[in-house]
Amino acid sequence: MMQGYFVTFFTQQNRTYDDMPLARWIIEEAQKMGVGGATLFSGQEGFGHDGRFHSDNYFDLEDQPLQVGMALTSKEYDMLMARLKENGIRIFYTKSEIEFGFTSEC
Repeated sequence: MMQGYFVTFFTQQNRTYDDMPLARWIIEEAQKMGVGGATLFSGQEGFGHDGRFHSDNYFDLEDQPLQVGMALTSKEYDMLMARLKENGIRIFYTKSEIEFGFTSEC
């Protein structure tokens, strides 16, 4: 069993970086760093720190709320946060201490 963090990034479908959706960019960067996995969650509606409402509806398909979640070791967490800082990306996230691993050997 490993110790680490579950990190969740909050963004919207229409937010981009380097000509791709920011959520996709974060997942690809995590994969390049060798992170064991990441999951993209999509939401129907919510609101952000600015009070602005975001939703996935007929009139605004690009404003869908998204979350990227991943279990990270401490080293992976530090590397990912450094990568975000290097690229000047400001994004809201949460971090929780966790234990993680597999239920059995292969």
